[in-house]
Amino acid sequence: MALKRMTPASKATTKKVAAKKAAKKRAKSPTKTTATKVSVADYLAGLESDKRRAEGQALVKIFEKATGMKSQMWGPSIVGYGRYSYVYESGHHGDACLVGFSPRKGAISLYLGTRTPEAQALYDKLGKTKRDVGCIYVNKLEDIDLGVLEKFVKVAAAAASKEFKAKGWPVSAS
Repeated sequence: MALKRMTPASKATTKKVAAKKAAKKRAKSPTKTTATKVSVADYLAGLESDKRRAEGQALVKIFEKATGMKSQMWGPSIVGYGRYSYVYESGHHGDACLVGFSPRKGAISLYLGTRTPEAQALYDKLGKTKRDVGCIYVNKLEDIDLGVLEKFVKVAAAAASKEFKAKGWPVSAS
């Protein structure tokens, strides 16, 4: 049996078919990180480190005061505030929290957007952190200015809400 040689046109068609199949699969499987019924207090009480438990409880107070929202668990380890529902052009869809944090063993992860000039200015004043796409890492709360963090949370939540509403994505406090 002779192998059929693919032409550039047939290669392009094959890629398009594969891309459509992948998009269809993503549309059926929304994000893995979803809101759960686990209580935030129970999650924090289950943390191994006394220090991380105390930092988690302090962050809950800061985030609740800054957002005016109650905390909710997202996935196994994210404490989130607010909710938005998104749908990408690919068809991928799901729900996510507006802002949140995770008191992980290695570092505290802060899920706060820095896209606005005001948020970026607050990030610059926050203190000793590292940043990656969509996440700010803090080794310990003593490394940052908690007053700046509270303002940052408020600004980031408002900016995220405004951005997502402009996209036509529903936003709510829970």
